[in-house]
Amino acid sequence: MTMLTKERFKKKLLVEGNDDQHVIWALCEKYSVKESFDVVDCSGIDSLFPQIPVRLKESGIEAIGIIIDADIEIQKRWDSIVRIIDSQGFKLPNILPPDGLITKLGSISFGVWIMPDNCINGMLEDFITFLVPHNDQLLPAAIETLDRIEGQGLNRYSLIHRSKAKVHTWLAWQEVPGSPMGSAITKRYLTTEETVCKRLLDWLNNLFNK
Repeated sequence: MTMLTKERFKKKLLVEGNDDQHVIWALCEKYSVKESFDVVDCSGIDSLFPQIPVRLKESGIEAIGIIIDADIEIQKRWDSIVRIIDSQGFKLPNILPPDGLITKLGSISFGVWIMPDNCINGMLEDFITFLVPHNDQLLPAAIETLDRIEGQGLNRYSLIHRSKAKVHTWLAWQEVPGSPMGSAITKRYLTTEETVCKRLLDWLNNLFNK
């Protein structure tokens, strides 16, 4: 997809940040996903949630998708979305479907994907970890390094962000050190053949291109 920040479509995918935006762009380019929706960087979950009711009232809107991190409590994240949608007069299921939610809110198609896979706690970096090739030898070395510095109390990151530290350590050891996650997809450091990746692409296509 064309990497523009200007919104052009009546279909919107709201994401937490710049990394999410570029990962989605890279996946859509890799799989030649039809360019029919804007990927909107909301600059954090606290800014994304208030946008939902605003976007639902936007003139001519056709579809809204949301991709957010589960972090440490996926059900809590889902419950937050359920409450927001309930305040707009619509009902969502109590449990997020494992392949992501796609439903109708009046005339608007509405979808939710909670990283990494709609089922477990985690974040974008955990999704990216799933895409590391199975024969890769650097990821185990990165994990061993994190284990060692954590055991010595040298880590300055909180353990909730361990997956961020793991992925970015691994990225720092690639041919182009420190490439962003989206670029790592484009450079083929990561595989896009994993089931979770194909499920995400199916969700995007079913929400925006059917």
